[in-house]
Amino acid sequence: MQGALSDIAVFDAAAVRAAWSYDAGIPLMREAMIALSTGQVVQTLRSFIGLGEGKTFAIMPAALPDQGFGAKLVSVYARPGRPKTHEGLVVLFDTATGAPVCLADAGEVTALRTPAASAAATDALARPDADVLAVLGIGRQARGHVEAISKVRRLREVRVWGRDTPRAQAFAAEVARRTGLMVEARADAETAIRGASILCTTTAAIDPVLLGAWVAPGAHVNLVGSSGPAAAEADTALVARSRYFVDHRPHVLVHGGEFLRAKAAGAVGDDHILAEIGAVFAGAAPGRTAEDQVTVYKSLGHAVQDLAVAQWLLNMRFMKGH
Repeated sequence: MQGALSDIAVFDAAAVRAAWSYDAGIPLMREAMIALSTGQVVQTLRSFIGLGEGKTFAIMPAALPDQGFGAKLVSVYARPGRPKTHEGLVVLFDTATGAPVCLADAGEVTALRTPAASAAATDALARPDADVLAVLGIGRQARGHVEAISKVRRLREVRVWGRDTPRAQAFAAEVARRTGLMVEARADAETAIRGASILCTTTAAIDPVLLGAWVAPGAHVNLVGSSGPAAAEADTALVARSRYFVDHRPHVLVHGGEFLRAKAAGAVGDDHILAEIGAVFAGAAPGRTAEDQVTVYKSLGHAVQDLAVAQWLLNMRFMKGH
């Protein structure tokens, strides 16, 4: 029977990892964001169900009319003494038949597509000579961001910071082994940030861990860790001084914690959002226009990215003949 469970391609976390590469994933995310910003994607705001303190269930639907439709179903859990986890499924349906055709591990897809999207944004917005990367956070997203951004800039130095210094030092050593880059753990966030030309926040912080006063002229910042209105990894000063770009304007206007705090403080208005990153990729909006500008890319993550990965995985399986 068409659409039977036995007909659905299933990619567990190991299968997603085995197929993935940032060389393929970065341009994939670039094309997905162009599709979102040029109106090729039908996407509604994500919806959340609270399940108690630090526990959320989210539904993220989208449709690419000529390619497929579906959703990411994900739980986000923060548990004492353990990193915040993303668990769930990406479900892709076929546009021609309406049948489900692919299931993929949502945690693994999120862990891989988010750094790829940040790397695409970095390639578009960072200075060509940017070569010092600072990452706040020491989880999977932090590691992925080092690996992905090293694909778009020749990194001379990588600095990392986490609240647990011994873990941060172990993380730095592990990433150095994996990438061959010079990676150093810093004792505090400020010393990690000062003088860096590319910055990434990948934390679970509720209140800012990145202050605008620390950010050097000409730097590019990816704000990644906060995905809801109640949390902000960077302060109002950074938002206000930056050329501010977003992955999806409607979502950031209701869920972008850093922007919403700056707006509530009267520091910015809605017009401070210069463009969606997809418009920059498509050449419809300018990105960086001067070497000394501080650029910010606010990432919330979107179903179009997850579905693009699911479709790519499905295509790869068909190409390999199984």
